[in-house]
Amino acid sequence: MKTFKALTLFSILSIAFVASAFAGGDAWMTDFEAAKAKAAAENKPMLLDFTGSDWCGWCIKLDREVFSQAAFKEYADASLVLVELDFPSKKIEQSEELVKQNQALAKKYGIRGYPTILILSPDGKLVEKTGYQRGGAEAYVEHIKEIVGKI
Repeated sequence: MKTFKALTLFSILSIAFVASAFAGGDAWMTDFEAAKAKAAAENKPMLLDFTGSDWCGWCIKLDREVFSQAAFKEYADASLVLVELDFPSKKIEQSEELVKQNQALAKKYGIRGYPTILILSPDGKLVEKTGYQRGGAEAYVEHIKEIVGKI
């Protein structure tokens, strides 16, 4: 009986841990067209993150200092549609469609370095291009709010 109770408790804690990993702003999308439709439907601006997630030092720093922090996650969950456009090293496999989509978007928006962050209006128009900013998650949220305020 003790084994059953321990297994049940372990299962409940595991489910809670997995659910918390996906809550609060971790909803990065990779399908640009689906994100664009969601942004229009929810009337939210999009934040596009052009990143080299496994090789770009500044991208990793931005993720660690900002995107993974509660202040950013809470703001993003309520106010943005997040889109990750990743250009990883050959160690991370991506579908051919995803690679083509990301390359086409990088060309369309003239991406020359990583990380590059674009803010698009809910109807998909470019508002501003930015990147890494010092100061942590709270300062970055204020920076994004200033950009979104231009819409």
